Amino acid sequence: QVQLVESGGGLVQAGGSLRLSCAASRRTFFNYAMGWFRQAPGKEREFVGAISWSGGSTYYTDSVKGRFTISRDNAKITIYLQMNSLKPEDTAVYYCAADPGTPVGGAWAADYWGQGTQVTVSS
Repeated sequence: QVQLVESGGGLVQAGGSLRLSCAASRRTFFNYAMGWFRQAPGKEREFVGAISWSGGSTYYTDSVKGRFTISRDNAKITIYLQMNSLKPEDTAVYYCAADPGTPVGGAWAADYWGQGTQVTVSS
């Protein structure tokens, strides 16, 4: 069973930074691509970014490129989403996700999800 546990959400002012963490089981971490989606109130869930199981490839949606960075820590079997220059429109529940496949053409059909963590950016 794939279990993903997010942490690190919170309230931050526009222009600030937050780092989200997602811990997984060892089997998941070393066999699955992992990444993040987000869902703002009244909107559909959208892909944010992902990293391949090897860490050799990263993928981002256009709206976060240059501001968000996904990384892996193999020793801690955890991935991170470093979010800089945050904007009010980044406010959403952020979900960690995992899947054997990697994003294609900017889309990712992840099969496994965490419980979500709230990120609120005030203006």
